[in-house]
Amino acid sequence: MKDIRPIRTQDDLDWALGEIEPYFDNPPPQNSPEADRFDILSDLIEAYENRMVDMPAVDPIDVLQFYMQTTGRTQGDLAELLGSRSRASEVLRRKRALTLDMINRLRQEWHIPADSLVEPYALVA
Repeated sequence: MKDIRPIRTQDDLDWALGEIEPYFDNPPPQNSPEADRFDILSDLIEAYENRMVDMPAVDPIDVLQFYMQTTGRTQGDLAELLGSRSRASEVLRRKRALTLDMINRLRQEWHIPADSLVEPYALVA
């Protein structure tokens, strides 16, 4: 396999990203050495970013609203999932906190990662 190396610095990361970028437009054939190289470099990039990039906490309601916008879901869809229109409205207006049951439903039905919904957030009075 062609020159795979650890990613320890920003220069290493830039190199690895440059190596896999052509695969985005022209994916390698499955089970080929090129596909294996892409997978290994992607895993190395992910491991480096998980170690080095400090992601700020994201507000769960912002995550929910972004998801709804990008997938064409409506407040009515959320109401159906959460059990009532008033509950969905209260959640989106930050008058009611997401419960573990709501988070679990969002994870199961809409495939929103639970860890993006469990951060504490302020409610409005």
